[in-house]
Amino acid sequence: MSTKLSWLQVCRSGDFAGKWVALDNCRFDENTLKPVEGDVVDWDEELPALCARMRETGRSSCSILFCDGEVLVETRPAPASEPPIRAGRLA
Repeated sequence: MSTKLSWLQVCRSGDFAGKWVALDNCRFDENTLKPVEGDVVDWDEELPALCARMRETGRSSCSILFCDGEVLVETRPAPASEPPIRAGRLA
């Protein structure tokens, strides 16, 4: 069973503090390429134990991050309407 959470929510949760967290179906920050949201599929204090379980369940494309309470990236949604970028010719 998985739960979609932002990395900020994961970091603020006492359930994941000090643990390795496996995220699937991630959304990544465009600048840093770090996960900002995903389905929490598993977690453990021991990285080798978590990796072994992930291998056993066939989940080989998850992002695994350590939750130390530090937020890696916090993004804000883009404004609803941004003016279109138009290509122009310089005279």
